[in-house]
Amino acid sequence: MKTTDPVARLDHAHVWHPFTQMRDWLRQEPVVLMRGRGARLWAADGREYLDANSSIWTNLHGHHHPRINRAITRQLAQVAHTSALGLASEPASRLAAELIAATRVRRPLPAVRKPALTKVFFSDDGSTAIETALKLTYEYARRTRGPDHKPRFLSMQGAYHGDTVGAVSVGHISLFHAAYKGLLFRTDAVMAPYCYRCPYNRARPERMDARLHRRCQWECVDQVARRLETARRADRPYAGFVFEPRIQGAAGMIPQPDGWLQRVAERVRDHGALLIADEVMTGCGRAGGPGILASQEEGVTPDLVALAKGLTGGYLPMAATLTTEAVFAAFLGEYGEFKTFFHGHSYTGNQLGAAAARASLELVMAPEGQRRRERLAGWLDEDLKTLWAHPQVGDIRRVGLVAGIELVRDWTKRTPFNLKEQAGIRVCAAMARRGVLTRPIGNVVALLPPYVTTRTELRKMVGALRDALCEVFGTVDS
Repeated sequence: MKTTDPVARLDHAHVWHPFTQMRDWLRQEPVVLMRGRGARLWAADGREYLDANSSIWTNLHGHHHPRINRAITRQLAQVAHTSALGLASEPASRLAAELIAATRVRRPLPAVRKPALTKVFFSDDGSTAIETALKLTYEYARRTRGPDHKPRFLSMQGAYHGDTVGAVSVGHISLFHAAYKGLLFRTDAVMAPYCYRCPYNRARPERMDARLHRRCQWECVDQVARRLETARRADRPYAGFVFEPRIQGAAGMIPQPDGWLQRVAERVRDHGALLIADEVMTGCGRAGGPGILASQEEGVTPDLVALAKGLTGGYLPMAATLTTEAVFAAFLGEYGEFKTFFHGHSYTGNQLGAAAARASLELVMAPEGQRRRERLAGWLDEDLKTLWAHPQVGDIRRVGLVAGIELVRDWTKRTPFNLKEQAGIRVCAAMARRGVLTRPIGNVVALLPPYVTTRTELRKMVGALRDALCEVFGTVDS
């Protein structure tokens, strides 16, 4: 289509957008965002929007946050970037120490046997943080089990861990990953808990009486245990288990029942595999808890952790892979032994990113920040209940400040829409016309409000979704 906005014309002429069918994109007038403050964004045409998914799960504290702005400005007056190859920097060193300290905030839960996280390897984004964790785990397994050992990885059905080759290899979403099958190394998938569509029929639609729920027998945990035991008996044990704690994001905002992670972590550790937590979305307070790791809400401290997205508060691309002294020690030796971790990035430990991350982390860990997140989560619960009246709402799922609303053709049978019908896309487009921006995951509408979202702004976000459902599927009979 022809557009009058000069930036939109340049976009249509030259920009290739991620995860976007560009033929559809070129048929529409793009929203050109120019500025933001708090949970609000303004477009080139003057329209105001609410950022209901925190700019794809990154912007924790709102746009144009004064504390993060000041931190970047102060650092910019010093130096923007120096290499981490053979050189140290103050922002990255202090950030590493602060991240490690933040992982030691724990809930008073019975804890899975766990090591302490002590080391931080910086990179650029979630994919590279996962790639770092996979390489570390692979080589750690070879060095502890022998050079002839062929390390293997286990991850969850519906897993998405990024778009680098290693990260795609441990992913299991056919729509995203099947095209690259020939590039990938083989990994195994194990059943992920998806209570709304439990194959053992343990769950019931939320609209029905909760007393109808059957007692869960943890078949999903048993499947993990069986897979681990089968690998052990074949003398092909797994080197690592990769997981998103508490909720799977790109799978459709699918939460894990309380107790699942702790049960699985025990079994993984019993079989000698490392726990690799993808906290790219769930970390930094997004999936709840006083610390930065959602894993610790279940009393689990992983062996390796990938952090990104909200690490800098949505300001700059930066990621971190945290690990233990045991993993670190496997790479120590004399120079001539060549036990070095041969992996790195040009912008590892970038000073501007580290300065932003330190300011963001301070906001996350502050008692007022924790209270604010708890208050916002309570409001979100209250407002989401208003969506149950619509017959195309099959399930509403929330963990911390992550919510997913699954759209279905028939809620009584949980019948899904065909992806070709673009149910989620049409609903999100209708929300945008009402001044609220988010992006669907197939038939699931995601809501991840910035932590600074006000009561009024949150009501508008959920209200726009409610009105969009009526526009797309028809009004609810009174």
